[in-house]
Amino acid sequence: MSDKIVLGSGKLYIDTISATSGVYTIPADATIEASAKLLGYIQGGATLEYTPTFYTVKDDLGYVSRRYLTEESVVFKSGILTWNADVLDKLCSTATVTSATGKKTVKIGGIENYDNQMYVLRFVHEDNAEGDIRLTVVGNNTAGFELQFQPDQETVLNAEFECVPGVGSAGVLVVYEEEIPS
Repeated sequence: MSDKIVLGSGKLYIDTISATSGVYTIPADATIEASAKLLGYIQGGATLEYTPTFYTVKDDLGYVSRRYLTEESVVFKSGILTWNADVLDKLCSTATVTSATGKKTVKIGGIENYDNQMYVLRFVHEDNAEGDIRLTVVGNNTAGFELQFQPDQETVLNAEFECVPGVGSAGVLVVYEEEIPS
């Protein structure tokens, strides 16, 4: 097997999810990668940040030491170029959306409106030559968002999903899958 050279961005899908005994059951590829679940087209790529935190114990003379992994953190970031009221609802834990004839209204704010909704995110990097790559995480947007309406630029929502453990099995923060071409 040879190493991959990964070039390009991908598609970002989202769906609501809930845990059973601390584990989130990940839907089948065809279920989550349906066009109705596309969060929006991406601009600026996507980033997955994994950060381990270690605690090191050493004696005063430097003869012995031991390192302990004490915490792990995963954040998934992406710029969302195509968006609407439903996307704002997924990016804001206090949003409420109402629909009337020809109009959707999103009301943002109010701590009492906090829904603590978790989402399964699936990022798919399609590569016909070397095989597709899929990243799956569960979390919610913890960075808020900023709407900048500029006269000479598109408005991109930059989301940061702080991921929670339990993706498919206890403690797992990320599922990375790569296809291996035959």
